[in-house]
This record gives sequence, structure tokens and C-alpha cells, in this order.
Amino acid sequence: MTNKADGEAVPQTRHGLAHSLEVASLRVPFRVKVALVWTVIAVLLAVAFTRSGFDVEWMIEKAPAIVKGAWVTVLFSVIAITGATLLALLGALGRVSRNPIAYGVSGFYTSFFRGTPLIVQLFLWYLALPQLAQGLLPQEYAQWFIWPAQVAGIVGIAFNYGAYMTEIFRSGIEAVPHGQSEAAEALGMSYRQRMRRVVLPQAARIVIPPTGNEFIAMIKDTALIGLLGTTLLWADPFRVAQLTGKADFRNLEALIVAALVYWGLTGIFSFFQRKLETRMSKGYVRTVPA
Repeated sequence: MTNKADGEAVPQTRHGLAHSLEVASLRVPFRVKVALVWTVIAVLLAVAFTRSGFDVEWMIEKAPAIVKGAWVTVLFSVIAITGATLLALLGALGRVSRNPIAYGVSGFYTSFFRGTPLIVQLFLWYLALPQLAQGLLPQEYAQWFIWPAQVAGIVGIAFNYGAYMTEIFRSGIEAVPHGQSEAAEALGMSYRQRMRRVVLPQAARIVIPPTGNEFIAMIKDTALIGLLGTTLLWADPFRVAQLTGKADFRNLEALIVAALVYWGLTGIFSFFQRKLETRMSKGYVRTVPA
């Protein structure tokens, strides 16, 4: 009996201990748990970093020069997202149009630029476009298509992201209830008036959050423009890290600093994107009063 009682006491004790640990875990806020996980990861990375023999002094010395290239990344991204938004709007209108020419052109545009790698497209804009222009146009007009690396890179990224955003815009337009368009048509509005006054304003609330995600991804993809050979004036953090690291044989250290710069930029714009999503969702998300 004693052994049996003792044998029964062990599982009960273990069960009680597990229950106590579970209750204690529930009392710890979720954000505190996530902070602890991040702290452990940071400690492990710091240990691995220090044991790998990196030249920390060199990284601290060259970090300001690499960080200065962040303004180029932001400038390229803003210009490219503006062009991509215009292309996506035109492409989406073509995808929902019944005009065979508009539908066919927009379909080819999205198919090609979504079906080929971005780096290949950048080199096509930078190297193949001037050669194509020289074969088809007179010399005085062909020179218009000989672009610097930064211009070709911005155009290439805008066309690439515009193709992906075309589907986002198309789904946003189609998400607007058809009754809205029918009501506008019953009021005598033309197709352009319906789109400008009724459909597009409602679709904007739907497409803005994913467009913010595309902008954050574009910030990182602008580093590919440096592969075209931009000048030092238009050098982004990746390009500056390349040149600085090769000069001092500190390639890995320079790339780590550049990675931290891009990480910081994405963190900043992700914060503002969450604020924008919260603002756009007002009036559409049901909340329970406290």
C-alpha cells in the first residue's frame, strides 16, 4: 500500500509542478516573452560575432560613410514606388477592361515582368535598351535611351514592382461591391467618373497596406542598382560597403554594416506602415468598448 501510495504521489507531484509552471508562464506578458527570446538571440549573435575575429574598430570607423548612403536608398525607393503605382493603376484598369488591346497589353506586361528575374531586367534596361534603340531609331533619338546606371535601375525596379502591384490594384478594384458601380451608372456617370469618384477611392483603402509592403521590399531591392556600377555620388549603403570593403580587404565587415543599415530602414518604415494601416482601418474594424 505504501509503495502504491508512493507511486501515485510521484505523478501527482509532477502534475502539480507542471501546472504551477504553466500558471506562472501565463502570468508573464507575451511581449516580455518575445523580448526574452530576442535577448537570447542577440547574446548568441554577440558571442559568435566576438569569437569570429571581426575588426570592430574598422566597422565603427567606416559605419558613418556607409550610413550616409541611406538617403540614396530612400530617394530611389520613393521615385520607384511612385512610378510603380502609376504603372500598377494603368495595368489594373487594363486588366478589368473589356478592351482587348488594353487587356492584352496589361496581360503581357504583368506576365513578362513577373516571369523574369529583377536583376536580368535591370541589365536589360541598362545594356540592351540602348542597343535596341540604336538599331531602331536614328542616332539623335537613340541617345535618349542611353541612361546612367541609377536611372536604368529606378526604371527597372518601377516596372518590376508595378507588375506585381497591378494584381494588387486589380484585386482591390474587384473587391469593391458591384452595387456601387451599378448605382453610379444609374445616376448617369460615365466609366471614368465611376472609377474616379466611386470605385478607386474605395479600392485605395484595400490596396494601401499591401503597397506599403511592396515599398519595404523595394527598399532592399534597390541594392541591386549598385551592381550596375553607380558612381560614388549615387552609391547606396551596399555600393559604399562594396567599395570600402574591397579597398581595405574587409568585405565581410562592410557587408554586415550595410545589412544593419537596411534592417534599420525596414524597421522604421514598417513602424509607419503599421500606423498607416491602423488609420486606414478606422470605421471598418469593429472594436469592443473597454
